[in-house]
Amino acid sequence: MKNMNQSAAARIQAAEAKANNGLVEKGGFAARAQRAAANNQQTSRPAPNNGPSKTGNPSGPGRGNNPPKSK
Repeated sequence: MKNMNQSAAARIQAAEAKANNGLVEKGGFAARAQRAAANNQQTSRPAPNNGPSKTGNPSGPGRGNNPPKSK
């Protein structure tokens, strides 16, 4: 089984629109396919703004990064 991708979702939506005089049903199969393709495309998240120091300076308040975790 393959994951839904944007080109497959576009083909589904085009076929539904062609069959229904240009209309695509809200919440229909084509809409669910588009949503699945969009969800499958998001593979990674951006790094958080509050990540570790990239300057080599120790962590601390006011530096925009987290102090080391205590064990």
